[in-house]
Amino acid sequence: MKVTILDDYHDTLRTLACFSKLAGHEVTIWNDHVEATDALAQRLHDTEALVLIRERTKIRAPLLERLPRLLLISQRSVWPHIDIDACTRLGIIVASDMHAGTPSYATAELAWGLILAAVRQIPQQMAALKAGRWQIGVGSTLRGKTLGVYGWGRIAHVVAGYGRAFGMNVLVWAREPSRQRARQEGFAVADSKAAFFAECDVISLHMRLVDATRHIVTAHDLAQMKPTALIVNTSRAALIEPGALVGALRTGRPRLAAVDVYEEEPVIDPCHPLLAIDEVVATPHLGYVSREEYEIQFSDVFDQILAYAAGTPINVVNPDCLARARRGV
Repeated sequence: MKVTILDDYHDTLRTLACFSKLAGHEVTIWNDHVEATDALAQRLHDTEALVLIRERTKIRAPLLERLPRLLLISQRSVWPHIDIDACTRLGIIVASDMHAGTPSYATAELAWGLILAAVRQIPQQMAALKAGRWQIGVGSTLRGKTLGVYGWGRIAHVVAGYGRAFGMNVLVWAREPSRQRARQEGFAVADSKAAFFAECDVISLHMRLVDATRHIVTAHDLAQMKPTALIVNTSRAALIEPGALVGALRTGRPRLAAVDVYEEEPVIDPCHPLLAIDEVVATPHLGYVSREEYEIQFSDVFDQILAYAAGTPINVVNPDCLARARRGV
């Protein structure tokens, strides 16, 4: 099959052990990022299997309708960036493994790295040191403080464990079934959403972005946080009400934020509102970006291509497409 991989910024995938799974297929890898439909249509015109690196590129109907040879889109995790209805209408199979049994330890570790970086002012202190200034402020320790984990999935559970290892009190808030699981696993649960935001010294968001969670964190929620508190988002930017985080930081509740995700990515404008606030530690969506995580993810992604080529597609997101799926030329 003619396989195209988009947005492999650092040309990493060909260096992975799992890349050998694509031996015998014709693979084209693009390292830059383009968004224009015309440019993408030209790049992907002969593509039969398209590999996406998470949500870096939006795949919508105007593009899909110009890709007559496309048979399969293979990726991992959720798919808000793909027009699934258009794929089904056009006979294009979408395969995506939801990694139900494997938490992203890479994301959990980054969340914890952001927590430490924010409360100890690590990026700011480094920048000052390189500019010839010695100790620009006093940070905070975490032991004995309260870590709030919003959501109770696989990554949240790992982050909570890290919090305990650092001597923090862990407090959970989530949907009622998830809160019940947290209680059964020996974790404290907040009495209410308002109490959760008011009591925590650090809050880390760990939820999938679906209709029920979009903008679930409001300006009112943030206003309840302590003036010394930190909020961390390594999940999805749209979990927070638009503009609410910038507004809250400007009023001082919470005082600190650490973010790895943005409404529109990639962020290449240094004047982005979050980047202009000294109390924000910001990273360019690095949560899942580690060699070990890539090996896990793309082993699955390439297996989906092999399964399709063998006539037994797996992890099909749009099963209604199977009966009228396109056939290779």
